[in-house]
Amino acid sequence: MPRPDLNLLVTLDVLLAEGSVARAAKRLHLSPSAMSRALARVRAATGDPLLVRAGRGLVPTPRALELRDRVSELVRDGAAVLRPADALNLQHLVRTFTLRTSDGFVENFGPGLIARAAAEAPGVRLRFVPKADKDSASLRDGTVDLETGVVGPATGPEVRAHALFQDRFVGVVRTGHPLARGKVTAARYAAGRHIGVSRRGQDHGPIDAALTLLGLEREVVAVVGGFSAALALARASELIASVPERHTGNLRTGMHSFALPVAVPAITVSLLWHPRADADPAHRWLRGCVRDVCAEQRAP
Repeated sequence: MPRPDLNLLVTLDVLLAEGSVARAAKRLHLSPSAMSRALARVRAATGDPLLVRAGRGLVPTPRALELRDRVSELVRDGAAVLRPADALNLQHLVRTFTLRTSDGFVENFGPGLIARAAAEAPGVRLRFVPKADKDSASLRDGTVDLETGVVGPATGPEVRAHALFQDRFVGVVRTGHPLARGKVTAARYAAGRHIGVSRRGQDHGPIDAALTLLGLEREVVAVVGGFSAALALARASELIASVPERHTGNLRTGMHSFALPVAVPAITVSLLWHPRADADPAHRWLRGCVRDVCAEQRAP
């Protein structure tokens, strides 16, 4: 079965609205003969004469009267689809955005982001989900709108990324811990008992590699899956946590932080999204909110 010419819907809509080939031709900027040929194609497509002669004018057939409202609605809907999106009205926006974030991001940046969204778009709800891995599948399939983290080999090549900030690792201990007093040397740091942070349970990372270059080794007595858990343990024990400074600013309140005495590369935390959302005004607004909140909240 041949595919119907959908342009005929516009022709039929105007013909039924005008009830005249001449007026329809003028409205569509066609010659009367071209309009007559268009009417013939519409008649052939519908199997109905649609407009028939009555005296000096044309009157619609019962089939034409049946189609008139439906055709008009179809044409309006089609025109709406092909128009640029309406200007975003944040006060009337009702939408839930899902953000997949690294551990510590919600605790540190979440309050500011939620407050910003509530002030500008009260109908928006933010849903934060944990980041169990670095796979980009959830961005591709649309189950996640935005993600924060470090761009790596597992990040999909099509994924858009915008650098939010650079972060460095710092050591953190409870108030009253021996490392809270005096200069923290590499030897003093390595001599303590440490908490490792790894989603995969690994107990060796960049800090251990830097210590090895100095002929030192630290004792990792516990491995946890996130920075929040590491800081909770350090707060209640003599253990040492090593965490990103900006990611954990609020979580470290009331604890003693110090610069690591070894050279560990800084990390760049980025905002990630799928290109399908590039032109979405609401998504673009949320991306701007995240960037602004991260830029406003400096490391303590």
